[in-house]
Amino acid sequence: MAVSIKDVAREAGVSIATVSRVLNDVDVVNEDTKKKVKDAILKLGYRPNIVARSLKTQKTRTVGILIPDISSQLYPEIVRGTEDVANIYDYNIILCNSDSDLEKEKEYLRVLKEKMVDGVLYMSSSLEPEIVELIKELELTTVLVVTTDKDKTFPSVSIDNREAAYDAAIYLLNKGNKKVAYIGSHKDAVNAGAARYFGYEDALKEKGIEINENLIYFGELRAQEGYEGVNKILESGEKFDALFCGSDEIAMGAINALREKNIKVPEDVDVIGFDNIYSSSIFYPKLTTVAQPMYDMGSVGMRMLIKSINKKDLEEKNYILPYELIERDSCKK
Repeated sequence: MAVSIKDVAREAGVSIATVSRVLNDVDVVNEDTKKKVKDAILKLGYRPNIVARSLKTQKTRTVGILIPDISSQLYPEIVRGTEDVANIYDYNIILCNSDSDLEKEKEYLRVLKEKMVDGVLYMSSSLEPEIVELIKELELTTVLVVTTDKDKTFPSVSIDNREAAYDAAIYLLNKGNKKVAYIGSHKDAVNAGAARYFGYEDALKEKGIEINENLIYFGELRAQEGYEGVNKILESGEKFDALFCGSDEIAMGAINALREKNIKVPEDVDVIGFDNIYSSSIFYPKLTTVAQPMYDMGSVGMRMLIKSINKKDLEEKNYILPYELIERDSCKK
């Protein structure tokens, strides 16, 4: 027979109302009584009826996480950070993969609303105006991770992608490279990847180098885009001595394409990636890259979301975490 709240109250020697207050984290219960109740819950293996509790409190202690590409190595580490914090605060997670599909993304937001999630961690590929409007329409408590929206409407946690990309491009230029190609997100996208393009552009302009459209390839942040981008640039007849990639996966695809053309990295072309995913340190050559604090972005984002759900003030609405340029073997020493 399932253990009931009455059994917990009897074991702890308190009223059912007191057990309910402890379960709902109401502050009026003193610490000694809380301990008795929690010990009884642990001893009896009691699990609250989530449906009944949700109807009463209008909270499900469940949050949705929306990611654009479950196959990307970037997101598992971020999700691990969110999950660890969610476990601490007794929240459950519904993970949704949109495949960078706008319509699928909108449908997932509607489904999460139907599931009565308490909030959403949004780290999908592009914050189009219609997505922003839908989130507002559905009244979903939302925190952005990895990216920010243009108007800073939503709380967010990210790095300064434009500054990080600028630093990476300057690093390539300071090595004496004159023709730096770019493969990454389109500059018109509403996401972190687009900010990286503008950081690349800032660096070239500062060094007095004209932007050459033939050295730029816009696409997704996947390895295939790196492979196709290198081939497209080479087909144009343009030569380049360095390549800035909007993700490590792009960099890996790009290096494979260069290798097929007998172009050596870093002897002939310096290549820099972005993210510092696990494979960047074991790929050949090991990638020079910009490291994002992936786990920290997830854990900070979840803490922000839980505070927002519980109507608590955020110390900072838009957290900017530090990044680091990691020097390895894909750029000349």
